[in-house]
Amino acid sequence: MLENLAGWIAARIKNVVPEHPASFAVLKFAVAIILNVVLVIGCTLLISVIIGKTAEAVLILISFALLRQVSGGVHLQSGLGCVLFTTALFTALSYVQADILYVQLMNSLSLLLVLLIAPIGMDMQTRIPAKHWPKLKFIAAALVVTNLFIASPVIAASFMAQAVSLVIVWKKGSGSHRNISAQSRL
Repeated sequence: MLENLAGWIAARIKNVVPEHPASFAVLKFAVAIILNVVLVIGCTLLISVIIGKTAEAVLILISFALLRQVSGGVHLQSGLGCVLFTTALFTALSYVQADILYVQLMNSLSLLLVLLIAPIGMDMQTRIPAKHWPKLKFIAAALVVTNLFIASPVIAASFMAQAVSLVIVWKKGSGSHRNISAQSRL
């Protein structure tokens, strides 16, 4: 459904500006990404306002997105599936309440997974050359380390969910994965 909507919008753009250098496929892909992001943010925020967890949802949206951009992770096959799953996940994570011990356990496990696996699954989703991927690992680890000091339960849960996403890609195998992680040694 989301892909069909993206195709419809891309076709309208091509009709209005037929000489635009981007192909229909490129436009459709770009529109699909924009729709995905807008719907995840919009649905998550709408639900969070209704359930009274807006501050938590904003923290999750920001922390998950930042770590995801530099560490990679699993992708669902359907845009609509991604929107529904991510919205449900973020809504569930907004209810996480944990004492400091469990927060730091989640942070520590997330850090370990990031150091061992990240970045992964980025082969086809980034224009960043593979030679810079060690820097992405460092940035991802630094993000997780910040929550060792902040100690936010929802950020820890968000990072943990993203770290599990890395494990899923690692277990499936990530194709032409060429990073410096311990993937080949695990």
